[in-house]
Amino acid sequence: MSPDTSAALSLLSARAVRERAHRLLAIGLDDKLAHFRIDLGRMDAAVDLVLATTRAAYPSLDVPFHSRWRHFVTGGDNRWAALADATAWKDKAARARAEFDLAIVSVFLDAGAGPSWRYQDPKTGQAIGRSEGLGLASLAMFASGAFSADPAQPLRADASVLQKLSVADLQNGMQVSDANPLVGIEGRADLLRRLGSLVASKPDVFGMIDTPRPGGLFDQMVMLAHQGKLPAPTILSVLLQRLGPIWPSRLTLGGIALGDCWKHPALKSDDATSELMPLHKLSQWLSYSLIEPLQTAGIEVTNIDGLTGLAEYRNGGLFVDIGVLTFRDSVDAEREHDVSSTLVVEWRALTVALLDRLAEGIREKLQLDATSLPLAKILEGGSWAAGRVLARERRADASPPIRIISDGTVF
Repeated sequence: MSPDTSAALSLLSARAVRERAHRLLAIGLDDKLAHFRIDLGRMDAAVDLVLATTRAAYPSLDVPFHSRWRHFVTGGDNRWAALADATAWKDKAARARAEFDLAIVSVFLDAGAGPSWRYQDPKTGQAIGRSEGLGLASLAMFASGAFSADPAQPLRADASVLQKLSVADLQNGMQVSDANPLVGIEGRADLLRRLGSLVASKPDVFGMIDTPRPGGLFDQMVMLAHQGKLPAPTILSVLLQRLGPIWPSRLTLGGIALGDCWKHPALKSDDATSELMPLHKLSQWLSYSLIEPLQTAGIEVTNIDGLTGLAEYRNGGLFVDIGVLTFRDSVDAEREHDVSSTLVVEWRALTVALLDRLAEGIREKLQLDATSLPLAKILEGGSWAAGRVLARERRADASPPIRIISDGTVF
């Protein structure tokens, strides 16, 4: 293996995300970052708000993991569970493959909906926006067999169907129109086609038991489990290494696509990873979302806190809106910023590191440890919801405090 390939693989991990995010935080605490100042004196206010938000939603503090499965529940109606429980699965693995198919496709469709898109839910008649709406829309497509090559088995996603998915197919399933625009729909359709092509090209990985499908990764992960246990960071490493090639052409190193990894000039080092800041937001969101299917199939997922917080605009918005992060240049609040800009990379990396600090503060107040209150529960309770609360209070369209130019594959 070449040094560059080895360096690239080192970036495809949760550990690299956490280490580099905390390096940037340390630079920021020395007041040496280009775009943001950090005021840890405001962290107590963030802890209090996240705790209050969590208690309002989960009074007993019995918080589920932050994952895609939360968006398939609306008004107490757990739609996937009802569908799955009524299905005659061949065995636990068959259900797990279907749940992997659903989670992977649904998460890849969930890169921020924009402020105006809504899903008109046929079951309740409600118009539901953002991640919840995207979740219900993607579940409805999955349940209808939109991604299946076998009419007798609608609850699956086949590589052969994903490869041919058109923008019109997605517009139809997601109820997109001129009056109901969805940010980055072309990028999402392209991402699913890339997923289909990759899965079709690797039957040894994705078709060990069945025809090639994203859910074939379940069988890969079972092979990596030791005595029925699988560390959560391994889930992420598998996703990054197996699905990495589908991401739009960004940075590569040693012939390996680095995915959600960007340049920040403050992160200098003596090797090929100099100035690189991995974040892997969608892949970590997906990792969190694969924990429950693995558990249902009988695999014990360990070291859940080995994954990091998510570098997305609700968590990041929380820290900006509450004053932990402030712009050096106030004009930056009015400008639009590309996801590759140093400002956005800095903001996202600081978000990851600050979420660790936030988690410490919350556990201290509740006198709980990371085992009883993992980061996955703090995100759900939690930081993501508190970020949304502040956005609604401060801006009429509940948009994030930083205006981002998105292609539908990052946020």
